[in-house]
Amino acid sequence: MRKLKILLRTVSIFVIGFMSYQTAQAQNRSDRALINQAERITKDSFSFTAQTPQGAFVYAVKQPNSKMLNAIDKGLADLFAVARKNKYQKRLSYSDYTIFIAKPDRMANGDKNYSPDIAIGAAQYAGSVYDQGGFVYAAGLVLDYNPCAFVFAEHTKDFQRVSEIVRYEGEHLVLYHNDRRLYNKTADHSQGGGHPILK
Repeated sequence: MRKLKILLRTVSIFVIGFMSYQTAQAQNRSDRALINQAERITKDSFSFTAQTPQGAFVYAVKQPNSKMLNAIDKGLADLFAVARKNKYQKRLSYSDYTIFIAKPDRMANGDKNYSPDIAIGAAQYAGSVYDQGGFVYAAGLVLDYNPCAFVFAEHTKDFQRVSEIVRYEGEHLVLYHNDRRLYNKTADHSQGGGHPILK
């Protein structure tokens, strides 16, 4: 009987260990696919990882400092507050979010104001006022909905702008999971409209 209990315990430990390994493998494949997508879009390598004080996951081209991580948390806190105000409940945890910090493709906008942005293919913005000759400059870009992931450019100052970008990109993700009608209406800025969407 004692041998049977030991055997069952061993089998149980093996099964739990195997399931944990399989889950970790699946997670690693999912993370790798997301990283590959971010690298394909930005042409950057995300060699550094971090976690914000509140638990959001970060991949970056350089090690993010505490100001950056706190600005991300503030943006998510603002997002969660306005989402709850609108009676949304899904994807309101910091750990739901994976954020990529890319190299900026420009440092200033047309008015010469500090504006680190990333260049992406014009796609549906082709021919619009945003079209810079086959590409547009974006403050941020949603990468995936499961997990909630987006990318924005590295900042060395004006971390309030970082918080705003985080909140605004997060709006698309919250809407996708909570209000698909409003998401479909506001996801494409080439049709007009902007941020903030949630008030």
